Amino acid sequence: MNGDDGEPGFGVYLHWPFCAAKCPYCDFNSHVRHQPVDQKRFVAGFLREIAHMRALSGPRTVTSIFIGGGTPSLMEPQTLGAILEGVAAAWHVPDGIEVTLEANPSSVEAERFRGYRAAGVNRVSMGVQALNDRELRFLGRLHTVEQALGAIRLARETFPRMSFDLIYARPGQTAEDWERELNQAIDLAADHLSLYQLTIEEGTRFFDLYNRGKLVVPDEDQAAHLYEVTQAVTAARGLPAYEVSNHARPGAESRHNLTYWRYGDYAGIGPGAHGRLGTASGKTATATEKHPETWLQAAEAHGHGMIEQALLSQEEQADELLLMGLRVKEGVDLARWSSLSGKPMDAEREDFLLNLGLIERIGNARLRATPEGMLLLNRIVAELS
Repeated sequence: MNGDDGEPGFGVYLHWPFCAAKCPYCDFNSHVRHQPVDQKRFVAGFLREIAHMRALSGPRTVTSIFIGGGTPSLMEPQTLGAILEGVAAAWHVPDGIEVTLEANPSSVEAERFRGYRAAGVNRVSMGVQALNDRELRFLGRLHTVEQALGAIRLARETFPRMSFDLIYARPGQTAEDWERELNQAIDLAADHLSLYQLTIEEGTRFFDLYNRGKLVVPDEDQAAHLYEVTQAVTAARGLPAYEVSNHARPGAESRHNLTYWRYGDYAGIGPGAHGRLGTASGKTATATEKHPETWLQAAEAHGHGMIEQALLSQEEQADELLLMGLRVKEGVDLARWSSLSGKPMDAEREDFLLNLGLIERIGNARLRATPEGMLLLNRIVAELS
């Protein structure tokens, strides 16, 4: 598999928006349909939007592909295969680049996994979320721990690389509970884990329960302690954090996610997908219609479902580079930031944050957040930008 060369790269993100059920914490663009989805019609829509994005981006070499959702593992393998063929027809896709598929344990079948592998997927990201049946029910997940363990085994047998997600800082969760669950997860993991604190997002069922006082989550201090436990346990077990919520054995970092955090270009295709494309006019932010059927009608009528295509100023790009780059352990390339912003880093503000222990220099070339600073990224960006 092609490795990471340290460059931002060019990624392709494909959004499959359909789920079997809507989780109470989820604010992603996901939709439940009680009738079968016309997958052939959606494939045609994806192919039209891929062609449109290719016209905007020009010829590029793809460094990673990510199929997210929603629940992409509800797709038939031939649906995925046709979409990936469309990507390969539009841009240069070298053999062996990282191709990741998100999957839910409740929708995993051995035959379907083999079909995805044959279509070109070489990395799977599993939405496990908890290793406790009671907690899985609380999170609205449709699978059991037994199903999750079976899906993890199958993923490890089928794909060269595998990651899975867990949510922590759940109501009533103690540091001891989380440490025990995290060690179990590391025993199961191949080379990568994504570990997210439970956040209460507007528009979700948890948001409504929280506002009515029927959902109590750990306070800021408790959540910070659980974050510290996460960093200590994963580092001790050989999966240190390379980003705020992502942990990997050295060399097993997600190439696609690094493209985001290094502020590379990526084409966002499908309902509700966002992108950042270098076009003839400059760096452009794109976004597509969220509602799947409305997006599909637009793609059929106009060749795409885009509802936003905004040219970003140099200052906006510098702010985004800083916000994304401070999330990762490798930090921000200061020369690139200065080139975009048209100014050097403010020495007085930098010294203020250095003295607080929130940022640190990596030689003279890069700046990164400290472990303490990772908890205060928005404050750091506001100070420096």
